[in-house]
Amino acid sequence: MYPVFEYSMNLCGYRKMNRPLVMTGLSSRRLRSVLLLLVLFMPCALEAGAAETLAPTQAGLDRITAFFDTEVASGRIPGAVVLIQQHGKQIYMKTFGMRDVATKSPMTPDALFALHSMTKPITSVAAMMLVDAGKMALDDPIAKYIPSFAGVQVGVTTKGADGKPVLRRVAPKRPPTVADLLRHTSGITYEYTVDDLINQAYANADLFAGDFDNATFAERIAKLPLAGQPGTLWRYGASTDVLGRVIEVASGQTLYDFEKQHIFDPLGMTSTKYVLESDAERARMAEPSPSDPELVDAERERRSHRRWQSGAAGLVSTAADYARFSQMILQRGVLDGKRYLSPKSYAQMTTDHVGPGSGVVHDADYFPGTALGFGFGFAVRINHGSSAERPEPGSIGELKWNGGSGPQFVIDPSRDMVAVMMVQVGADRGRVQHAFEKLVYEAPEQ
Repeated sequence: MYPVFEYSMNLCGYRKMNRPLVMTGLSSRRLRSVLLLLVLFMPCALEAGAAETLAPTQAGLDRITAFFDTEVASGRIPGAVVLIQQHGKQIYMKTFGMRDVATKSPMTPDALFALHSMTKPITSVAAMMLVDAGKMALDDPIAKYIPSFAGVQVGVTTKGADGKPVLRRVAPKRPPTVADLLRHTSGITYEYTVDDLINQAYANADLFAGDFDNATFAERIAKLPLAGQPGTLWRYGASTDVLGRVIEVASGQTLYDFEKQHIFDPLGMTSTKYVLESDAERARMAEPSPSDPELVDAERERRSHRRWQSGAAGLVSTAADYARFSQMILQRGVLDGKRYLSPKSYAQMTTDHVGPGSGVVHDADYFPGTALGFGFGFAVRINHGSSAERPEPGSIGELKWNGGSGPQFVIDPSRDMVAVMMVQVGADRGRVQHAFEKLVYEAPEQ
């Protein structure tokens, strides 16, 4: 059984105040009346003030509309769906352009988008639910669930006798763990890092050959050298794919079946899945522009693996579905009276684990930049970065991530806000994502 926690809310939809009020000079009857008024209306007044200060203006929302209208008209993106929620209510929802340029099908609110790396936060939540249920622990070695990882080795580039670089394999100083998978410190990588010999080892492994599932993929990864000693280097990669297999072993279900039972169905994320099963679903799919070869190729590759439930990059979803997931995270793991994450797990997921003092090195492949740390599945804003990094405006504690096909989400506790952009764009995605977040944070300005 997986624990279900109930959550009580006050009239404004927020947590109850836990600190007692001490007042003197009032009769007990009058004191009770004052306390009742304070409990009922003071939180609402405070929240209303915050909402008035930080709520987007119509002019700010119009700037978002104008940006995406221009992007579509210029042909830089085929279409998009943008959704913003504040204080649990939808304040902006618009569709732009085409769902499929080839068929001239207009974009619709229920359009399905490939999430690519926006799959990772969902898989990470699934893992933490198993931690809450006592089915696995953060310090468990990966080998407890995938025995092949008992023999994993670390790749070290040295010079051979002829002076040319050689990849030498050495034993890890400690085994990679579940926590390493969640925070990308396992040493598992992708084949586009700064280490050419590690990249070559990945390229030669034919990781994506044939018809395979999570079990087979994890076995293939276990044979490859780690890019660094476990726990010492942040390296983006297939860690979350391996985590998906760990979830399957720990739960006794496929990754999709576990996520459907414990996340998708309870949250009402009815359109979120790995494989589209009907013509009606496939007709809702947002297609990359034929003039975007990078994304066309990526989508062809993703769809060719119908058995592989990639925990790192395999889901498709809608803006509304992802907003439901994001709202649950915004509300500290709770939505509609049901708790999905324990307070401890929520805190672990949303705390920077790779910043100063963590012992984790950031090299040229740490693309989140100095403004962002990394928790379990989410980037966490820890400062505002440097002007050289083109930092987006944002709030300390903001949670975010994006996908290689363009989508992006922002969860801002200080503004009680969720923003989701669904778009299909390849090489130009960084520019669009940066502009989207900047527009969202500038929306309160006239």
